[in-house]
Amino acid sequence: MPKLDKTTQYPGQEHFISDVDETGLGAVDAVKDESAPSSQWGEAWRYLRRRPLFWVAAVMITLAILLALFPGLFTNTDPRICELSKSLDPAEAGHPFGFNRQGCDIYARVIYGARASVIVGVLTTLLVVIIGALVGAIAGFFGGWIDAVLSRITDIFFAIPLVLAAIVVMQMFKEHRTIITVVLVLGLFGWVSIARITRGAVVSIKNEEFVQSARSIGASNARILFSHVLPNAAAPIISYATVALGTYIVAEATLSFLGIGLPSTFVSWGGDISDAQASLRMNPAVLFYPAGALGLTVLSFIMMGDVVRDALDPKARNR
Repeated sequence: MPKLDKTTQYPGQEHFISDVDETGLGAVDAVKDESAPSSQWGEAWRYLRRRPLFWVAAVMITLAILLALFPGLFTNTDPRICELSKSLDPAEAGHPFGFNRQGCDIYARVIYGARASVIVGVLTTLLVVIIGALVGAIAGFFGGWIDAVLSRITDIFFAIPLVLAAIVVMQMFKEHRTIITVVLVLGLFGWVSIARITRGAVVSIKNEEFVQSARSIGASNARILFSHVLPNAAAPIISYATVALGTYIVAEATLSFLGIGLPSTFVSWGGDISDAQASLRMNPAVLFYPAGALGLTVLSFIMMGDVVRDALDPKARNR
């Protein structure tokens, strides 16, 4: 067998070696990013400000809040001043919506009616978020028999229809019906959904590494719950509460429509809708104006809740 010289190169066997890259691949391929990492809320805001639906809902909600806080900016007419001689009269100068059956200015009553509905919706939402988040957080964080007891109490309240329970309880306060009364009654039966959502969020977060780290350095359960767990579980609570605010506005209007909500001394969309039933055939606009204002206000909060949910839940953006 002939011996082959290892140093002999035959045609086609040439190979080339590139020059040594003294800078290194890491310096060439690395992405230079010295900015601080963005949080969940930062990502949510970047998503929200690119959504036209967010700005439409924000403008509508801002208008509803201005109507509730500063109705005098939109009309100088007292909604409680009525003249029977103008009963069901059409629109005229200074009264763009005309007059209702009692001769009251419909435009002024629509403007001032926002105050009761929006205040009841906002206060009820705050109340149910406080109660529901506290109950759900305690049940999900501690577990065991505490979770079992609180979950059964939540199930009992969850089985009671909100409006039906409010109708029954409001019958007990016929002589003392105020905004605070309506808020307390709605909050008493409306916290269960927030509690269930909070419990699920807390259960999924309480075993995360940052919670274990806080426990390892000696942080108390209360500090861990309120400083670490609840802030990271706030996203689903906020998105649901935004939608629920619209439902509480509807609930207040329903109680006023049935005559067991706010008394007639309060200007309310639900009360005006109830009073307009008798005039529906003669002048349907008397009913449509307060109903339209109620519908647009509720729609604005529902749209805001949907877009906030999509912003805080990246999985929902692709649905």
